[in-house]
Amino acid sequence: MAQKTIIANAKIVNEGRVFKGSVLVEDNFIAEVCESGKSSEAFSGVDNVFDAQGLYLFPGFIDTHVHFREPGLTHKADIYSESRAAAVGGVTSYCEMPNTKPPTTSWDLINEKFNIAKNNSIVNYSFFAGATNDNISQLLKLDYSKICGIKVFMGSSTGNMLVDNDVELRRLFSESPVTIATHCEDEAIIKAEYERFMNMYGDNAPFSIHQHVRNAKACYNSTKKAVDLAQDCGTRLHVTHISTKRELELFDAIPLANKKITAEACIPHLWFDEDDYESRKYRIKCNPSIKTRRDRNNIRKALNTGVIDSVATDHAPHLLSEKNQSYFLSPSGMPSIQFSATIMFDLVKQGIISLEIMAQKMAHAPATIFNIDKRGFIRQGYYADFALINPNKRIKIIDKNVVSKCGWTPFNGLSFGSEVVATMVNGKFVYNNHKIIEAQSAMQLNFNR
Repeated sequence: MAQKTIIANAKIVNEGRVFKGSVLVEDNFIAEVCESGKSSEAFSGVDNVFDAQGLYLFPGFIDTHVHFREPGLTHKADIYSESRAAAVGGVTSYCEMPNTKPPTTSWDLINEKFNIAKNNSIVNYSFFAGATNDNISQLLKLDYSKICGIKVFMGSSTGNMLVDNDVELRRLFSESPVTIATHCEDEAIIKAEYERFMNMYGDNAPFSIHQHVRNAKACYNSTKKAVDLAQDCGTRLHVTHISTKRELELFDAIPLANKKITAEACIPHLWFDEDDYESRKYRIKCNPSIKTRRDRNNIRKALNTGVIDSVATDHAPHLLSEKNQSYFLSPSGMPSIQFSATIMFDLVKQGIISLEIMAQKMAHAPATIFNIDKRGFIRQGYYADFALINPNKRIKIIDKNVVSKCGWTPFNGLSFGSEVVATMVNGKFVYNNHKIIEAQSAMQLNFNR
């Protein structure tokens, strides 16, 4: 007999609307969505009732850009620890990037990650296949009903994952059966600026130079190359972590359903700007770099115009002892997944975006861009993945409350006005009332391709 749960009296944020209502969950799935004032016989004989009075109910957030560091870098983070941080942040599904050790560039290595996640992840999961100059033929043969997409580093990267062979790159863009996600920064520009600033400052370089070492031109040139190539080849392209105003000119403000080329903004570039380097230093060093307030504000505006299609985190933990070094030794990347919904809800409170846009960019669009099966929307027959947010809970973010294995946050010391209070994955709560629950309800994502 089906296990029935009602999430009652919530303010439901879904598909361009905010309305009072309740959701009936049967086992893994949404059985019915009932607006207040409409009766439902299905709501009788339930096993559990969650009273969501005063809370906003969002479709579970889908983060399509994370680095969970397993295998090979598990002193920083692992799938177990970071999936728990995701659950606390209302993220019910993630797509993880391939630059682990070894890089995830073959089916055997991807399958190894699936096995780890099956045993350790408390939220839903999938993984990108990483492109190299030498594995394009192999990538074209993978089963992309199980894999979220192909990741291409068109610029600076780690290991052997920089794709700088233009013949192989064009072949991939021409023949890929799936969305290609790109990291776009021009390697030649970065190397030249790195040398220039190294000679200028040596070990005494301030972290504020990061926006100049990895500058706007490096981003624009590489992003334009990717967009031009995709337009020429008819590729489904997703450009990750847009960080400059000028890059926005390369994308269209048209409905997502009509797009083959999409753009992502990440939480660090939506919150921080160049003025934060002085106080936050290594904590906000990431690639691409955080740039000017003008860049940040224009990326925020692009959420509303439809130029930016989705929001992710680029969650990339390092130990604080690794980060707290001189500029040229400090690695780039920061943890963000636990607080991404809180940051976005603050943009709602500031009037920068609406609740509907938040749901669109963090749930609907990621599911649409990557063709994720039965997730990202609150619809009958879809998996019961939800995030419940208290809009009036004042919190102060501090390092000691970080769930991520790295144990710190770039938002340390900042106060916000909302909090994720519960997260449901496939019909079971994995986080509720400040407690992480080992519900063993997580699933491997499937893709409609």
